Amino acid sequence: MSEPAPGPRRILAASAVLSCAYFAAIGLFSTYAPLWYKSLGIPLIEIGWLLSLSSWTRLFAPFVWGSLADAKGRRVQLLRLAAVLTLLAGLLFLLPPTVGLLAVATFSMFCFNAAITPLNETVLAARLMTPEGGVDARRYGRVRLWGSVGYLVSVVGCGWGLERLGMGYFVPGLIVGLLLIVGAAFWMPVHRGATHGHEATPPLGEVMRKPAVRWFFASVFMTVLAHTSLYSFFSLYVDEQGYGKSVVGLLWGASIIAEVAWFGLQGRLLERSSLHRWLTVCSLVAAVRFALTAAFGAHLWLLVLLQTLHAVTFAAQHTVCIALVTRYFPGRLRGRGQALYSVLGYGFSGVLGAIGGGWLVSHLGLASIFWVASGAALAGALCARRSAQLDN
Repeated sequence: MSEPAPGPRRILAASAVLSCAYFAAIGLFSTYAPLWYKSLGIPLIEIGWLLSLSSWTRLFAPFVWGSLADAKGRRVQLLRLAAVLTLLAGLLFLLPPTVGLLAVATFSMFCFNAAITPLNETVLAARLMTPEGGVDARRYGRVRLWGSVGYLVSVVGCGWGLERLGMGYFVPGLIVGLLLIVGAAFWMPVHRGATHGHEATPPLGEVMRKPAVRWFFASVFMTVLAHTSLYSFFSLYVDEQGYGKSVVGLLWGASIIAEVAWFGLQGRLLERSSLHRWLTVCSLVAAVRFALTAAFGAHLWLLVLLQTLHAVTFAAQHTVCIALVTRYFPGRLRGRGQALYSVLGYGFSGVLGAIGGGWLVSHLGLASIFWVASGAALAGALCARRSAQLDN
């Protein structure tokens, strides 16, 4: 006798817990790994190369996991497998650190955790689809904000802890975060969901040949490329200004508090305009944000205000992207659509941003990366506008 299907609330709650655990671990790594590398005496250009490795995995890993999920329909089982393998890869950081070992550990860890967010988003989007084929933004925000809460608690708490205890506690903290991901993944109920038999599913190539879809992905690429300056170099930039690690955590915390507020209110806000118009606005705000970050990094109060714009440049942009990906990639394309969002949006842009950014900051200083980011975000706005013109 088969087990009854889990209720929608249980699935949404499990998705929220997994999101919270995942972004707590990722928040710790993305915020403080650059400072940990620096404490080990690794040069800036090599730090940029190490930070790019997570993006290299996004060139292929999400699509592999997404294809497996679409073919097998066992998304939760794959989530659990990916979580366990991520933990095993993370244990390599406990070994005596060399650049080579750090590269292997980072590359392996992100190969496996590349499955977690796309598969979790796929499960969540399937439960929150609207009759028009989009996503219920209000309910999505209520779930997704727990990822932001996990990130907030991690970056603020770990910033305080690492400043007092030392960067030697970075790796133990990371291992604890990875254990939480494993626990959350195994709490997620197993549910195959819809069979897609009644959903029209066009060929993947046909969807990707649509000009509106291509310009959409171009916009995502440019806007996320701009944000690689933030994820890879903002902590180092703030440290260079003479602020302590607790201030680094508080600045990241300001961005996440704004992000949480947005996810809680976005249902009403997003309804006031079209998805493509929001996509354009998000990129324009990002262009302003990064230009002012470059120009006024010595003014702490302004950095705090600029960090709150993360509510628009990331949170709003992400929700809009999830809604458009769900619309563009229906049925059996859903897993691969989320994977392509990771590959084309975060993979190529992350590689270029981290490696190119490492070279740029080593020659022109950390502020230069934010000037370039502003230009990239402006290009993202132009691509979003073109996608809107071609969408039908």
